This record gives sequence, structure tokens and C-alpha cells, in this order.
Amino acid sequence: MAQSGPRRFAPLKEAVAGHHHHDLPKLQGVVFDVDGTLCQPQNHMFTQMRAALSIPRHVDILEHIYSLPTAPEREGAMEAIRAIERHHMAQQVAQPGLAALMSYLDARAVRKGICTRNFEQPVAHLLSKFLAGHVFHPVVTRDFRPPKPDPAGLLFIARSWGLVRPPSSAAGAGAGAGGEGQEAEAAPSVDQVGDASGLIMVGDSIDDMTAGRRAGAATVLLVNDANRHLADHEHTDLVIERLDELVHVLERGFVGREIHKPRSV
Repeated sequence: MAQSGPRRFAPLKEAVAGHHHHDLPKLQGVVFDVDGTLCQPQNHMFTQMRAALSIPRHVDILEHIYSLPTAPEREGAMEAIRAIERHHMAQQVAQPGLAALMSYLDARAVRKGICTRNFEQPVAHLLSKFLAGHVFHPVVTRDFRPPKPDPAGLLFIARSWGLVRPPSSAAGAGAGAGGEGQEAEAAPSVDQVGDASGLIMVGDSIDDMTAGRRAGAATVLLVNDANRHLADHEHTDLVIERLDELVHVLERGFVGREIHKPRSV
């Protein structure tokens, strides 16, 4: 999606005080990835998954499974990676600053959603262990197709929150004609699609940054040693080292970095 300048949202502290930046959009919600974002990265899981499926590092795990020729093969492969996730979910460790950020968002009445490629059980485990009492809705997991980096999951969340636009002005270039994935088919109207322009996508991978950019959301990279190369990626609006750094950012007003794309020759 083309971007004319840094992404901005109005300060949350002034919205609470009754003051408004009429020239700045209001933040409508924050969507989080799970592994590497709400909990610390468990990158060793992906190595084990690829070994279980006998695929090299450059092959996308879910795309490989979806491409298998028969339903029993697909389900067998999916169960193999689910077993790895179940084994490792007991070792989940909350990201530093997690509780402080969620308490702040709740105090400011900012909606929270999840968009992850994990399956439901480890997500539910993390929420019950570290985030009991905090509401995340919708929670988009692996059952939703297409997965990130497609923007469909984010557009589905936006639509679930009543944030919509006509299909002709859809921001999600990667979701067909504004499509929002399989779970969105149950929505009652077909003349509107999700509008994620008022959302922030927080994640740690290129899939998170690309899904956010293609949906029209602002993007925040939770940086670590393994993903530091994404800090300068054109799909990354803002970089943080800890989740609670977002408290200060949102309180004073979100301002993304100036992104300069290379000129075509």
C-alpha cells in the first residue's frame, strides 16, 4: 500500500482529557501476534516443525501443508506441528512489559485483538496464564485462512469491530477484491469490507509487518536479535524493544518513521 508520510494517531492522553487533534486519526484498536510478541520467541519450534515435515528453511510451513495432495496427509502434517506447539507451550515466557501495556490499553478503552499463525490451544494457554481478565476479541488463529502475510485476518478483525469501507476503497491489496478469508464468509453484508487504517499491528516477523501494511494498518516491530534486520524494512513503521514502550508512544501520539522507498530505474 502506498504511504504519503509517517503514520500518525492522536495522543490517547488528550482523548481522555477531552481534547482532540482534529487533524489526526483516532486509534481504533491494536492487534497482536502471539509467539515472539505476547510471549518470548520460541524459534526452535520452527526448526523442529520443518524437521518433522522434511522441508527446508525457505519453505513456508503452512503453505507446504496446504499443498499436500490429500486430506489425510494435510491433517497428519498439521497434527505433527500441533504436537510440537503443545509440547512447548508450557515453556512460554511473557514478554517484558506485557502486563503494563495491557493494563494501559484497558484503562484507555483501546480494543485488543489477536492475529496469529499458531493454533488455538497454545494461544488459549498464554491468555489464561499471563493475561487473565484481559479481553482479546476477535482471536484469529490458524483455522482462519488465508494466514499472514495475507491481510485477510486483520481486515476480518476490523470488520468485526465495525470498521468498514466500500470494497472499491479496500486497502488490502493482497486479499483479492477486499476479501477477508474463510471466517468472514459468515458476515451478513457483502457490500463492505474491513477498514484497518485505524489499527496498529504489533508483531515480530515479516509476515506481521507485511500483513499489517497490506491491510492498511500501522505496524510496530518488537525487535530482537533474530529480527533486527526488519527494523529498516519498508513495511515497518515503528520499532520497540519492549512492549511497554508503546505506553509512552500512544500516550503522546503514535508517529511512525519516515519510510523512503528506493527509486525504480
